[in-house]
Amino acid sequence: MPDIVIKYKSRKTLEALMDFAKYFEYSVVMPKPKIKSRKTNINGATIIQADNTIDTSDLEPIFTNRNIDSKQLRKVAWQRNK
Repeated sequence: MPDIVIKYKSRKTLEALMDFAKYFEYSVVMPKPKIKSRKTNINGATIIQADNTIDTSDLEPIFTNRNIDSKQLRKVAWQRNK
């Protein structure tokens, strides 16, 4: 059976196509959603999406009861040496 791809903008168009399918004997098949890769490559560095399986409890004593804010951390720790 030949296939055709129809792109539409509104939900009403899809409903109309599904109604027409009853009378003109064609089927409407929805595509499977694309699964995004967990890994992304940016400028040669591989970025892996976080999930809740990572245990960060070992880092807790390092940052607990310290008066460190993100602005200070960026100034001190993340500066590149020129």
